[in-house]
Amino acid sequence: MPNLENAAPSNPAWYPPEDDDVVPQLPPFYSPRPIPVSRAISELDLNSLHITHPAFGQDPRSSNSHADHDSDHESSLQSPLESDHELPGLVSPQFTPPSTPGNGTQTPSHPHQHIPRSVPVDSSIPSGGCGTKKPQLLPQLPDVNCVVRARIPTTIGGSGTEMFLHLYQNSEDNKEHLAIVFGNTIRSKSLDRVREGETEMDRLIRGAYTGRLYPGRTSSKADSANGNGARAAERNDPPLVRIHSECYTGETVWSARCDCGEQLDEAARLMSLPGSGGGVIIYLRQEGRGIGLGEKLKAYNLQDLGNDTVEANLLLRHPADARSYGLATAMLADLGLQDIRLLTNNPDKVRAVEGPNREIVVKERVAMIPLAWRGAKGGIRSQEVGGYLKTKIEKMGHMLQMNEGS
Repeated sequence: MPNLENAAPSNPAWYPPEDDDVVPQLPPFYSPRPIPVSRAISELDLNSLHITHPAFGQDPRSSNSHADHDSDHESSLQSPLESDHELPGLVSPQFTPPSTPGNGTQTPSHPHQHIPRSVPVDSSIPSGGCGTKKPQLLPQLPDVNCVVRARIPTTIGGSGTEMFLHLYQNSEDNKEHLAIVFGNTIRSKSLDRVREGETEMDRLIRGAYTGRLYPGRTSSKADSANGNGARAAERNDPPLVRIHSECYTGETVWSARCDCGEQLDEAARLMSLPGSGGGVIIYLRQEGRGIGLGEKLKAYNLQDLGNDTVEANLLLRHPADARSYGLATAMLADLGLQDIRLLTNNPDKVRAVEGPNREIVVKERVAMIPLAWRGAKGGIRSQEVGGYLKTKIEKMGHMLQMNEGS
């Protein structure tokens, strides 16, 4: 065994030199750091976004010396991740979304939370802000059934936020799709429906109860004597909704090829803010824009050979985007929603989520700006994610400007 007593902790070998723009070699029990901000990031070089933020130093436009000295300009934008010696948490990299277990990357709970702006949309008119393409919709919505729901305490924001996880079955496939519900004003019709032959304990076990569970509870109905009878406040504004497709690589194994994990956690953060009224994340099991994990990994290899994310799918004889949103529409309807505010940059998703007969109406589109573009701590910075975002904007019509930072 190594002699730990004679180790020299004051100058570990894995601490990076202060002026060295390289990714340091970390011991195996630490996760890797993200690529330094000062390094070029494909066509979406963060240095060209002119973001003024304390974490990035002085605004490059405000200094004449930066125009004449590239090296000075580069050092002024150096990330604090390179200049300090604080190591990332033991569980996940510093750019990992805040829902990862542990508190190393949790969203700070302070009063100055970033609230993205929303834009009114109306898909019924050409100038309604939903793009020009009309996605092909199912002729009718599939049947969905909420099988079970359970209360989940979370690590979001470090404030003890809770949500209710709803598991759905449907008539279209054998996958278990999910609805992540924040707040206590949104309930599933199919879950609450009385089933033949079930007992009160059956209802409690599958989550068809009001209020909260507690030891010794025997009835699924509201119990005012135990604080369960208070009626939840009615929703005034349309709830915030995110339609999210499963991304194992971006949500679980810290991939910096996409911003999927970041978007999932940003949606959860917004829905858990005080006074937000909660919201719903519909989590659809359609990995890799509908082509599955195996084909997605093949597409990654094609991207490393020089193709973008759209070209890679086409070379594998898949559509650029094979996802469908009929299940999301049916699940939102089952949750009693009609008017919503949709968290997305994808105009096709606005029309697709509304359904064949506008069963759901998107009143506002709320943009999802990458954290790195806003100069926020924890944003994903890599050559791959830069090219990925550029392709989504240029080839998939996502409503997101490359210099958008607010």
